[in-house]
Amino acid sequence: MTLGGKRILLIISGGIAAYKSLDLIRRLRDRGAAVRPVMTSGAQEFVTSLAVGALAADHVFTDLFSRQDEQDVGHIRLARDCDLVLIAPATADLLAKMANGLADDLASTVLLATDRPVVAAPAMNPRMWAHPATRRNIEFLRRDGIRFVGPMAGEMAESREAGLGRMAEPLDIVAAVETLLDEGPKPLLGRKAIVTSGPTHEPIDPVRYIANRSSGRQGHAIAAALAALGADVTLVSGPVTIADPVGVRTLHVERADEMRDAVLSALPADIAVMVAAVADWRVASAADQKIKKHPGESIPTLALTENPDILRTVGHHTLRPKLVVGFAAETEHVESNARAKLERKGADLIVANDVSSATGIMGGTRNTVKIIGHDGIEQWPEMDKNEVATRLASLIADRLRQE
Repeated sequence: MTLGGKRILLIISGGIAAYKSLDLIRRLRDRGAAVRPVMTSGAQEFVTSLAVGALAADHVFTDLFSRQDEQDVGHIRLARDCDLVLIAPATADLLAKMANGLADDLASTVLLATDRPVVAAPAMNPRMWAHPATRRNIEFLRRDGIRFVGPMAGEMAESREAGLGRMAEPLDIVAAVETLLDEGPKPLLGRKAIVTSGPTHEPIDPVRYIANRSSGRQGHAIAAALAALGADVTLVSGPVTIADPVGVRTLHVERADEMRDAVLSALPADIAVMVAAVADWRVASAADQKIKKHPGESIPTLALTENPDILRTVGHHTLRPKLVVGFAAETEHVESNARAKLERKGADLIVANDVSSATGIMGGTRNTVKIIGHDGIEQWPEMDKNEVATRLASLIADRLRQE
């Protein structure tokens, strides 16, 4: 969708990620949105109000006690005269103020006064994000209806540290805004969906693991597309570096057995889309300490055992969803292998793709899939993974409508 005619109140708080707000403004305006910026004093230390105002083509609001802006109770007007409030970046400090109802500057006062949807894109040091106080604040805000996009994993700008804390990329934030403001039909309203995404990491020792090459992009996009059609979506995600989709309940897991348990805990559901590239095997007994190599010693042997088959478990479960969709990542005999998987796993549809090294699909942004069903095969052209997700969500809605 586009954002034509939508009014976005963008709150920029003080962090190095504030520089991304400049690109974010441009992306929002490219899609037709009107952007009205509010900057905290900290934000003005990182980017200038001149640059923000020039890109937004609007006045930049900075001061709660501005005579000019507050003569008609400007903070109340800002809080209501918009379709959505977007905070990017959202610092630990501002999130703490929101969670505790503090209002000591323009940004926090607007947030306390608004009755519009609020989306926050957190950005902070990984230790700050992981701190118990921040975790409590996030949970409070989620219960209050605040939607989050990100943070992402990666290296921090201000240090050599890496971890979860980077602000989501502008295009991911824009996609989240589009999803929340989507006024299209909701054919999946009242339906419950479970989606799995990403890889699993099966430990060999404290520093090594067995995994598949999966970015989680396709699974996350499908979760977002189902939510956009009105579904109540639970996403069970393995370790990925991309942001959680907005409007989706996301459960983070590491191992295949954790993913199975999370999926089963989310039943009953109407829809299950098992996209995750779950490792087929794990080490039978992971080492407690790092396995060291020593000159002259033989290479250690890893005894493997089979991981739980999550798709088959769901496909044959007593609480089996009405529609079960699996994914088949194949490097040869794509159709025949996918057909066999359809029958063996108890699925209704298999989304099959060729992930041989020549295609670059795993970890990439585009996909070419075949939809294998009991009634035939449908070949889809190569498209962006978001387009695949949108088309698959529509197909799922059509199937359920024909019940």
